[in-house]
Amino acid sequence: MTEGQGRVTLWGIEVFLAVTEERSITAAARRLGVSPSAISQQLAGLEAALGASLLDRSARPMGLTPAGAMFRRHAQTILNAEAEARSELAMADLSGLTTLRLGVIEDFDAQVTPLLLQGLATDLKGCRFLLETGASHRLLDQLEARALDMVVAADLGSEGADDGWREVHPLMVEPFVAVAPKGRNPADLPLILYTARHLMGRQIASQLARQNLKLTHRFELDSYRAILAMVSSGAGWSILTPLALHHASRFREGVDVLPLPFAPFERSLSLSSRAGVLKDMPGQVASRLRGLIAAQVVAPALAEWPWMAGKLRVL
Repeated sequence: MTEGQGRVTLWGIEVFLAVTEERSITAAARRLGVSPSAISQQLAGLEAALGASLLDRSARPMGLTPAGAMFRRHAQTILNAEAEARSELAMADLSGLTTLRLGVIEDFDAQVTPLLLQGLATDLKGCRFLLETGASHRLLDQLEARALDMVVAADLGSEGADDGWREVHPLMVEPFVAVAPKGRNPADLPLILYTARHLMGRQIASQLARQNLKLTHRFELDSYRAILAMVSSGAGWSILTPLALHHASRFREGVDVLPLPFAPFERSLSLSSRAGVLKDMPGQVASRLRGLIAAQVVAPALAEWPWMAGKLRVL
């Protein structure tokens, strides 16, 4: 390395990989929680240290130069080694962990996620917690990119081929249910769909297509609260899950929750991490989560809707 060149840093490598995956400096900055100028500065420093241009900034979306494509393979190997070293420095239990980057779908925001973080904070006095919420497929992409350590998400089914790079700890199964205005028959109302831009919406659309059901609908929304507000006002009925109702509980008095009027189907949720990287930590967190889900989600739901017994369950 000649005088005047910078040094290759882990942060610079992480920034580079985020840009290659997002193919945009702005999107990478949003993902990493920093400013676009900070991203540009890190990239410039990395290219100066390596003495090569890594990104084709003239392309839209941004692409890699031949040198960038070559370095990307090495960069991924370096971050793999860093993650493995970090886990080995932690003790076999969670007491040695200094940072936990956790991704959780918003379905658990009401009570489960806060209680999980409070419990982990009690056990891990010196640990800093970084939480990200989002769609299941997005969180799993970030886990694969090593932007998160553990992810609690819905299982992707046929979309979830991962070539064995992650370990999966099952948490719960929940049925899809019909949600209708209080005292109204879903058959008399149009359907309000959960958006197919998200995994759950695609699962619903796939099941309707599989059963050759063509249900009249005018609205496709991506918000549980908006859907339940419309249902409770009498605008239509919807297909959701118990977690969606738990997440937006203030609308429950205005709706009836019923079995689907056609063949039932369900979804499962799991905790995932990169295989072998965090040793037994993911299993310990999954065990804690199962207890919280049983107490905060399953028990209250079964008390209100006993017909879900056996359908809504902890794994």
